[in-house]
Amino acid sequence: MPADFNTAILVMLVGMTTVFVILSLVVLSGQVLIRLVNHFSPEIAVRKSPVSPLLVPSAKEENLSPSIMAAIVAAVENVTGGSGRINTIEKK
Repeated sequence: MPADFNTAILVMLVGMTTVFVILSLVVLSGQVLIRLVNHFSPEIAVRKSPVSPLLVPSAKEENLSPSIMAAIVAAVENVTGGSGRINTIEKK
C-alpha cells in the first residue's frame, strides 16, 4: 500500500476515535448532570384545585352533550391550571 493511503487510514481512525470519545463524554456528562439536578432540586408540588360545580354551566343549559362539556371543562382546567372559569359557552 502506498504511504498516502496508510496516512489517510490513520487520520480517519484517529478522527473517528476522537469523535467517539468526545460524544461519549457529552452523553455521560449529560446523564450525570440530569442525575445531579434530579437529586438536589426540590420537587415542585402541583396543586390541583377541584372545579366547583357552581362555576361550570350545566350541559342542559348550554345544549351540549355531557361528554363535550366535560372535555371543555378539562381543557380549561388544564390550560389555566385550575384558575379559569367558564361563564357561558356560545356556538358561533
